[in-house]
Amino acid sequence: FLRLVQVEGTVIIWSEIMENRRKPASLAGTLDINCDCKEYVLDYLLHSFPTQLHESYTDGDGNLASRPAYDADGNVVQCREAIERRDRLIEQLASMEPVQGALDQIVQRFGTDMVAEVTGRSRRIVRKVDAGGDRLAVENRPAHANLAEAQAFMEDRKQILIFSDAGGTGRSYHADLGSRNQRLRHHYLLEAGWKADTAIQGLGRTNRTNQAQPPLFRPVATNVQAEKRFLSTIARRLDTLGAITRGQRQTGGQGLFRPEDNLESPYARDALRQLYVLIYAGKVEHCSLGTFESMTGLSLTDGSGCLKDELPPITTFLNRLLALTIAMQNVLFTVFEQLLSAKVESAIACGAYDIGLETLVADSFTVTGSEPIYVHPATGAETRLLTVAMRERNQPVTLDKALDLLREPGARLLVNARSKRAAVQLPARSVMLDDGEVERRIRLIRPMERLNFALNHLAETSWEQVDERTFVAVWQAEVAQVDAFTASELHIVTGLLLPIWKQLPEESTRVYRLQTDDGTRIVGRRVSPAWAASATASADAPVLSPPQALAMLREGHAVLDLADGLQLRRSRLMQMNRIELTGFGSTAVDRLKAMGLFSEIVSWKLRLFVPDDVVTGLAVIERLFERHPLARIADRKAA
Repeated sequence: FLRLVQVEGTVIIWSEIMENRRKPASLAGTLDINCDCKEYVLDYLLHSFPTQLHESYTDGDGNLASRPAYDADGNVVQCREAIERRDRLIEQLASMEPVQGALDQIVQRFGTDMVAEVTGRSRRIVRKVDAGGDRLAVENRPAHANLAEAQAFMEDRKQILIFSDAGGTGRSYHADLGSRNQRLRHHYLLEAGWKADTAIQGLGRTNRTNQAQPPLFRPVATNVQAEKRFLSTIARRLDTLGAITRGQRQTGGQGLFRPEDNLESPYARDALRQLYVLIYAGKVEHCSLGTFESMTGLSLTDGSGCLKDELPPITTFLNRLLALTIAMQNVLFTVFEQLLSAKVESAIACGAYDIGLETLVADSFTVTGSEPIYVHPATGAETRLLTVAMRERNQPVTLDKALDLLREPGARLLVNARSKRAAVQLPARSVMLDDGEVERRIRLIRPMERLNFALNHLAETSWEQVDERTFVAVWQAEVAQVDAFTASELHIVTGLLLPIWKQLPEESTRVYRLQTDDGTRIVGRRVSPAWAASATASADAPVLSPPQALAMLREGHAVLDLADGLQLRRSRLMQMNRIELTGFGSTAVDRLKAMGLFSEIVSWKLRLFVPDDVVTGLAVIERLFERHPLARIADRKAA
């Protein structure tokens, strides 16, 4: 693969210092130059290391204090132990082998024949192999080296490109259709820096128009947890910059960062407060309240020992995190990250997570209905409710990919004894609950979906471990039943939204955009089918076909009221979503079961469900509508 490495934020350091910097210990004797920067550190230790002896004394108020000690002649008294420690430290640093920088490591590892370097360096240390063997040499770079290196990369004569701020302006490194090198770019973002506009400038060098394919961005970080604080800053600033320049947060970050990467979001602030509560309650292992306050210098309690109302903000916490030991960083950041992930996952699951303007993607969008629901009296501007038919191509997980998952630690093959469906069980990321308890979670990979739930809930389900032969038969049968496309409907309120904004459903304020098959671009709020039905309701009963009813019930946003007091809704039972019929009497059970519904005893109560199979489920809903006509479509929360 083609790999790109971008280096930003350290241009001055690399262009002025790294040319007189480090060399591998094995080849140290091949260069007759000083490649170390130790003199700066050694000079600092020599002149700043505290060696003066202090003495204790009591001032006029009786307070114990210390002051420098002097001899009878007024000379400073030096502490012999401190001088010995300083000298040993200087000797230790002077004897340490130099460590290569990232730029030198890449150039010397792959060689100048493969690496194109577009930086501000006029000299560099390169590895040469000749008759004398393997050695390092100082190479002078001409002024036009950047232009020649960039051209060599675009012509596919060099497969790796390194560029910094010096090479990140005025040049393009994307997979241009007019260049020979059109392979996938793997763009490694090393030391992203602090300026969002500079980061966008650098990222935009490999993601431009007229390209064969977009690049794959990979931010680089070490296993030091506090380093994520820098990625968090650039993620937040990219999101803010996107909201200002384009009116959408997704544009600024270009989808490069996950929701968990922004450590300064409202979800992160909530997670931090929960972390403070857990530390105060003594539920964070290896970090008591006293340890946290002494190491960070942050006070969480007031004079009475109670938790403060005004706790340290997220920026202060992240900055203090940088000063802690690596072990303590890992302890605090692991708990904080688990709390943050739990809050983000919860917000995404309930549809409350706001990611700004989201683009809907499908194989086909067709507007099948358009009705005005509001007309502005002064301007005549309309607010319209659009019904859009969406068709998505199904891409089930193949059997080979499912069996490849067995290589993962803890993988198991499962089959549901009740529904006769197959799944691969994998360990999932644990989350920390609000009370500080860590909940172990698992993930079930199925042909068309992924389910995440707590490990202790698995015993309440009908999933059972089976051998590979049984799993293969069930998986292949389920994949064979998957249709090539899935057709569904969505409802978009577009046009003049501000006058009726408060009338729109409150459960989701996300704004979507899409482009139909005929090229029409639509931007608006997506609403539930129940809200759409009520917005256009007439005096007559609503009209809904069985396929539309089944799709609406599976989405879970609506409740269907039928005649004779019956009601269809989606229920969550044994970690699975089912369509349940409620409101029936004991005398109607046999008749309803004859229509195709099946019964289960849950918590000593009889409950009726529509079969999970699509064909059977459509037939059951059709029989229900014939005997008990649809009376009302209600929003789930309103119901």
